[in-house]
Amino acid sequence: MKPGSEPGLKPYAPACDRNRDPILAVLHRVLPGEGQVLEIGSGTGQHAAYFSAALPHLQWLPSDLPSRLPGITQWCDQSGNDKCLAPVAVDLLCASLSLPRSDAIVCINTVHIVAWVGVQNLFKAARDCLSPGQVLYLYGPYRYADRPFEPSNEEFDRWLNARDPLSGVRDFDTVRDLAASCAFDLSLDLPMPSNNRSLCFTRSED
Repeated sequence: MKPGSEPGLKPYAPACDRNRDPILAVLHRVLPGEGQVLEIGSGTGQHAAYFSAALPHLQWLPSDLPSRLPGITQWCDQSGNDKCLAPVAVDLLCASLSLPRSDAIVCINTVHIVAWVGVQNLFKAARDCLSPGQVLYLYGPYRYADRPFEPSNEEFDRWLNARDPLSGVRDFDTVRDLAASCAFDLSLDLPMPSNNRSLCFTRSED
């Protein structure tokens, strides 16, 4: 979850500190050796500051809703490196969504927050943003048809639904099918701490 900032303070989410190193280990495997990474749903900005410092061979472009950009800017300005670029506004619910041309896309803890149409818009826009062989990385909880739904994720899903009936833990098969319809092949599915997953989709040829 990505809470808003408190007055006078940088926004902060403890989960970002807990999951950043496991996520970074996967990013080292899947991201390119150079170029620009577009982060969708940067939230507090903590990940942008941390990953841009840990991956100095890449330019890191954070993005989120306009109301989030000041907090992200605070983290980027205080990151102490010039690889964290100024954040840009991206609204996944925009029907005409267009993403900045990039060499990879990273989207952490957003697919279960945004309405399903936003997930559809993300994959459609990523298809136009990325070239064959480039990757879209997703992190978060998923529901699998061939295994029990984890109690912690079930509780989280109920909380999400109560907060917003359009959000919720997504079905893995549904996400994979959406990806395939947008010219993305699943190239990695890894278990992560706290019953999360790392999913990496590679842009295929048209």
